[in-house]
Amino acid sequence: MTRDRLAPARTGLRWLLMIGYGVVGIVHLRSPDAFLPIVPGWVPLPRTTVLVTGACEIAGAVALGMPRLRWLAGVMLATYAVCVYPANIKHAIDGVAVGGVHLGAWYHVPRLAFQPVLVWAALFAGGATSWPWRRGSARIGS
Repeated sequence: MTRDRLAPARTGLRWLLMIGYGVVGIVHLRSPDAFLPIVPGWVPLPRTTVLVTGACEIAGAVALGMPRLRWLAGVMLATYAVCVYPANIKHAIDGVAVGGVHLGAWYHVPRLAFQPVLVWAALFAGGATSWPWRRGSARIGS
């Protein structure tokens, strides 16, 4: 197997995502009610949904660290980032306070703009893509 020249970047990004998703997942499980205000009204069972998202974040973080599950974890975390985007939009449009804190455009605009980067980061860290450096799936054991 040839060495992936992008392995150091993939590894660093993978650790950032593992830590980030792990911490946020724990927060979702420990304080689900704090997230209820940003759950869109059309989502069934909001509290259960917040708990499930926390579990998904933790599972994705753990799986990203496992070579056999890394590719699937990257794809699933990317999908997750797309699925929670409506909550981010609601949070921004409604100006919902989370934990008693109202965050302004300085927070919401970059967060909304950064979501596609999170999708790409999960795919890249999981080895599902090497774009923009190489086309196609990396599908490597980095």
